[in-house]
Amino acid sequence: DGILVCVRATGVCRSDWHGWKGHDDDIKQHGLPFVPGHEFSGVVVETNVSSLAVGDRVAVPFILSCGSCHYCHTAKRPTVCQNQQQPGFTYHGSFAEYVAVPWASRNVHKLPELVSFIQAASLGCRFTTAYRAVVQQGRLGGGECVAIFGCGGVGLSCIMIAAATQMAKVIVAVDVSIQALQKARKLGATHTVLVEPQNDVVPNDVEKVRKQVIQFCDNQGAHLSIDAAGFTSTCENAIFCTRRAGRMIQVGLPIDSSKRLPAVPMGRVAGWELELIGSHGFAALDLPQLLNLVSTGKLDPSILVERQVTLAEGARALQEMDKGSPLGITMITQFGPESKL
Repeated sequence: DGILVCVRATGVCRSDWHGWKGHDDDIKQHGLPFVPGHEFSGVVVETNVSSLAVGDRVAVPFILSCGSCHYCHTAKRPTVCQNQQQPGFTYHGSFAEYVAVPWASRNVHKLPELVSFIQAASLGCRFTTAYRAVVQQGRLGGGECVAIFGCGGVGLSCIMIAAATQMAKVIVAVDVSIQALQKARKLGATHTVLVEPQNDVVPNDVEKVRKQVIQFCDNQGAHLSIDAAGFTSTCENAIFCTRRAGRMIQVGLPIDSSKRLPAVPMGRVAGWELELIGSHGFAALDLPQLLNLVSTGKLDPSILVERQVTLAEGARALQEMDKGSPLGITMITQFGPESKL
């Protein structure tokens, strides 16, 4: 039940960098050689799946569920599939000319005519993850206030998804970077809050940040708060900025276990009936919903693409993430001999 895809576009993601730096348990387990890449689209060149033919343009989500385990078959929660495969993590990924895709009949979807390879690859991780956090797990409702903590790739995608649904009346973006907040404004944030970096001279004024977010949200706090960064501070701020009976979504993945863990105010969680909800990846069966937003012009993920590069340049872009995360997406669109390292 698999296909072989000729990759036409693949994004360079911070998650690829984490894998390269040894932060991912799957990569640690199977060891080298290791090929990154999990945000991709392309053309089917080999298939044994009746629903997909050679030449089909396809989008591939990064969580490939088996369809037969308890969580896929009975619980209908393929995002926590016990046997899930992830290109670039559990097996060789899309920083290559060709990628094999298992369980393709349930995970791979044909691209609508109006959706480009670059748009589809841009959806791959950031936007699919953001859609699940905002729409599915977060259950964003009409007239609600949403606060998004961390304006990296996932955070900015959350802002765009919230804006595209036309449900939120307030979208608050919170980050330490002025440039990231400026980008957030352009992409749909109605309000921004700058968090001053903490150091020995100027301590971070946490209460000031939380007060600003709460004021922007009817002086009650956000109906929906999202930690899109995974830091201790973003997790704690998201919880404290959630209003009574609100939802807090943890979609940012913490990676540094050596640092202080978040102090979760469980008394507040119980007394205010807060919902703390995890969100991971995206169910491939729901991909048509997201592709429809793109094909109808309500969402254009390619807005975040800053540059198109060769495979060799993409590898260098991965290394450059040692210095920090770029605001936009670096998209590999050129493969073959001219891209050799």
